[in-house]
Amino acid sequence: MDTSRGTLIIACGALAHEIAALRKANGWSAIDVCCLPPELHNRPDRIAPAVREKIRAHRGEYRSLFVAYGDCGTGGRLDALLREEGVERLPGAHCYEFFAGARAFAEMADVEPGTFYLTDFLTRHFERLVVRGLGIDRHPQLAQEYFRNYRKVIYLAQTDSPALLEQARQIASGLGLAFEHRCTGFGELGSRLTALAAADRTPVWQT
Repeated sequence: MDTSRGTLIIACGALAHEIAALRKANGWSAIDVCCLPPELHNRPDRIAPAVREKIRAHRGEYRSLFVAYGDCGTGGRLDALLREEGVERLPGAHCYEFFAGARAFAEMADVEPGTFYLTDFLTRHFERLVVRGLGIDRHPQLAQEYFRNYRKVIYLAQTDSPALLEQARQIASGLGLAFEHRCTGFGELGSRLTALAAADRTPVWQT
């Protein structure tokens, strides 16, 4: 098979914007990206089979494959699959952890276990994924049920966007929760993809 292409990242669709921004900023030309729907997070049992399908569909086309997911609620099933397939993924249980860093995230969780975390993606798509996705738009009383054990919203920001910051504040206010903002940048996503790009300099990009 033709393995002249560099690295394929099989990514959660929630990371598509960030990966594209990193690629553009760094001029990475040897990394292609294949994104799975972010809505899979509502059915985490489907994540591992979907990742396996992409791995097997593209193995042999690239010199290396990498998975841009945390465990994301799969209960270890994603890691078991990746061991079988010999493919690595981002470290951590979820994007909040690899954006913030494992130690910082553990500290935040210890200080207030009842924290709802936002990223740039979730802030941008909160209405679609949470409000409409969970039926809160049709049954507003569900918000109190879904969020009754939360005390705080922490916005883990990948970019310095005043518009997203204000939107995150409004989300916290609408839920009646305290608000905290932390600028994490791209965290482990940035460092791991930088290492991948450094390991493979082939000038190929598929759009």
